[in-house]
Amino acid sequence: MALRKFFVGGNWKMNGNKESLGELISTLNTASLHDETEVVCAAPSIYLDFARSNLDPRISVAAQNSYKVAKGAFTGEISPAMIRDCGADWVLLGHSERRHVFGESDELIGQKVAHALENDLGVIACIGEKLDEREAGTTEEVVYAQTQVIAENVKDWGNVVLAYEPVWAIGTGKTATPEQAQEVHEKLRAWLRANVSDDVADSVRIIYGGSVTGANCRELASQGDVDGFLVGGASLKPEFVDIINARA
Repeated sequence: MALRKFFVGGNWKMNGNKESLGELISTLNTASLHDETEVVCAAPSIYLDFARSNLDPRISVAAQNSYKVAKGAFTGEISPAMIRDCGADWVLLGHSERRHVFGESDELIGQKVAHALENDLGVIACIGEKLDEREAGTTEEVVYAQTQVIAENVKDWGNVVLAYEPVWAIGTGKTATPEQAQEVHEKLRAWLRANVSDDVADSVRIIYGGSVTGANCRELASQGDVDGFLVGGASLKPEFVDIINARA
């Protein structure tokens, strides 16, 4: 079994300004963070340069989205090349809000994944089911289909983190129980073993995103197939430090 380094991403979403984000960055820079945890903060695109210029180098920076081509007449979009030019190393792709608020298809997300990886960005690829899908018993069907399209666009899994985010547990205050999270992560790893390779199944980090807080992070982190978190609202608060240190 490969040793998978714990990975915690903070998704700031469309929040903050230079003053409030500067305070958050100062908190992170001065905090005692567990050496064995990889930390990435996903800043709004307009603050990527600000975040990278001010965050301690031990914390990486991600964009929250990117487009499928390098440049062109795509008003409002940003490219992986632009993201790298701001010093960021990662991008979030396929987040449930991109899928369900902005209507991005599996196919488009796959194209974005391929282009980001071709341009040496690490990809945090998000998958997850909605409440009606979970209640209908189609969780596995949904997440396997989403993972399949991502897998078709990955040549080297070394720069990919898979983020399972049950949509019904994002911003709702509901959280999958540690057992529910572990069950889906374990099945995703089995899917990778069957459809990609043993090496990828053992080495790819599958992180959990769904109302993770300082109060529930340690129990979630104790699950064998939960390799970290993608944190929303709590990543804007001092408790983000506790989440980063969930395995300390």
